[in-house]
Amino acid sequence: MQATSRRIVTNQAGPHQGLETRVARALQYPWRKPIADHTREAFAAAARWREARCDMPLMLDAGCGVGISTRRLAEAFPDHALIGVDRSDSRLSREHGPLPGNVLLIRADLVDFWRLSFQAGWRPARHYLLYPNPYPKASLLKLRWHGHPVLPFILALGGRLELRSNWRLYLEEFSLALRQATGREVAVEAHDPGAAYLTPFEKKYHLSGQPLWRLVVELPHYPQLVAKA
Repeated sequence: MQATSRRIVTNQAGPHQGLETRVARALQYPWRKPIADHTREAFAAAARWREARCDMPLMLDAGCGVGISTRRLAEAFPDHALIGVDRSDSRLSREHGPLPGNVLLIRADLVDFWRLSFQAGWRPARHYLLYPNPYPKASLLKLRWHGHPVLPFILALGGRLELRSNWRLYLEEFSLALRQATGREVAVEAHDPGAAYLTPFEKKYHLSGQPLWRLVVELPHYPQLVAKA
């Protein structure tokens, strides 16, 4: 079976020249953007669900889309409490079968959800960012997670953080940001999912013959990364 999918087109020849400045700013200055009320409400519901499963390690599937990856991760880790977060009600409401008992899918602004997770002292054992929108134009660096003010919150949560992408440069930039923020050297590695696809994107890219990449890092809880207001 073959599939077709667009390849990443970028006007960058290598890592963005402004990345170091963006990361330094995120680490140095407190982020004062107000948290949206709807995400506060969603997080409160997630926190109640989490509290009822406080004896289970926590996993986050950030930007879970239609929730297929969340279901598959839950099957692989039945002893974990897994929360999938996406901003699209349309994606989350698509029918893909019943949810396992250890899964919660929740609609929220991911940026605010991460900040609230940090404030609540959550420490996910595993944290997934699977095929995020790479924003390949150089002018959009600030929209990539490693160029966004939320980066310190992502890293501060700790745990086993795994990113996957069909754009190697995206992961190389994240690796550079990770080294700048934490001193950790983490290599980007080729990823062959075989038939064990976690997301529809992974399946589509793989069947199209595109090379896939991943970055995996074990992080301690890093509250000191977040600048104090």
